[in-house]
Amino acid sequence: ALSAPRRSLCGAMEGGSASSRRFTHPQRIIHKHSAFRAVGAFQAAARPLVAGVTGRRSTGNCEPSQTSVSGAPRQGACADEGASLAELAEGPYFIIAMLLDAGALCSSDATCRLLRDLNRLNVGPWRALGVRMFRGMELDREGVFETEEVGTAAEGGRKLARVDWKGRFAHFKSEVPTFRAPFVGSEITSVLHPDEVAYCRCRLRSDQLCTDSNAGVYLEVEVLSNADNLSLAVVDFEAGGRSSVTFSPDTGAVIRERKVRESPRKVEGAYIQPLTTTRPGRRFEGSIGLYIFSGHLAFFRRCVVLPEEEEGTQEPAEAKAKAKPDAPPVFGPWESTGFITDLAWAEGRRLTPCLAFRDEGSYKVRIAQVGNSPPQPPGRLNTAYEDGSWSGLDWEAESTGGGA
Repeated sequence: ALSAPRRSLCGAMEGGSASSRRFTHPQRIIHKHSAFRAVGAFQAAARPLVAGVTGRRSTGNCEPSQTSVSGAPRQGACADEGASLAELAEGPYFIIAMLLDAGALCSSDATCRLLRDLNRLNVGPWRALGVRMFRGMELDREGVFETEEVGTAAEGGRKLARVDWKGRFAHFKSEVPTFRAPFVGSEITSVLHPDEVAYCRCRLRSDQLCTDSNAGVYLEVEVLSNADNLSLAVVDFEAGGRSSVTFSPDTGAVIRERKVRESPRKVEGAYIQPLTTTRPGRRFEGSIGLYIFSGHLAFFRRCVVLPEEEEGTQEPAEAKAKAKPDAPPVFGPWESTGFITDLAWAEGRRLTPCLAFRDEGSYKVRIAQVGNSPPQPPGRLNTAYEDGSWSGLDWEAESTGGGA
């Protein structure tokens, strides 16, 4: 695969563009304290906050809405304001809510309109959760999760724009793990042309994932059916760059390339092989991932293991032919290249993950997840930061017989 330069990612870009191209779990905290076991406890805790928002002040009297179905006052419903949790400067509800995940926040929203409105505030938990989950990511039309308009208004002391943070969170959650046109959704089942490149809608912001950021983004792709050969790459084409770093799961090699001339096409490249090749005679199936953390890049791989193949009794092709079609895949252990390069090769601040397919055919490939943590922490491959450890892989269009 390394000796076939026409299959390089930069070579496949002719005439194209990137556009086409351990907190303790909150429930443990909540159930540990009996005050939060009552049905109306969240309401009791949040009422002083809402009094300030809506202009109403809490009284020591029981309101009809603060009684249970039987007519008895709910626990905490008649608490006097002077002895309430409102004396906490930031308010108890927000402290608790910042520890909740998306599912728990949805349950909180369903409790009452009071909490739903609090959750959606500009200082509320939906915004905070989205900022944490989608840090370092942006969508190609919507930008980053925390819109620049909101950030600018907050810094200038102006009135904040009203944003539906829950709706924005839901939108990012559904759109981040998808591909751009001509592919639709998070799964690819067919590739019509050789050297096709499938770009992710999610772009990675190198300025938010820089050396001092202590932030990371992990993207994982599941390959369950492979017609020929595919690679996982990250490119800088969005900012007008011409560089890419590609991981080949079959060979275990990482290839970096830079297009130095358009016509006749010339590409400067180099490769290093941190992982061993997969078993001969078998196309890669399994999971591949890329991880950018504090300005450094690492790749991951785990292969599907067939039972007969695992026992060493059959060749890969024969073992796959006899495997039960409905049996779930069995994955081997994770492997990692370790951190093999920084981001100094990239132009601009936007990086685009993509899949490069060598030949057309039927595939079953999907984006399994886009998050903040990899399956295991990668080490650092120190030799990869030495230029002498990379082997040259330069080529020109004429040297391949016009792309043949």
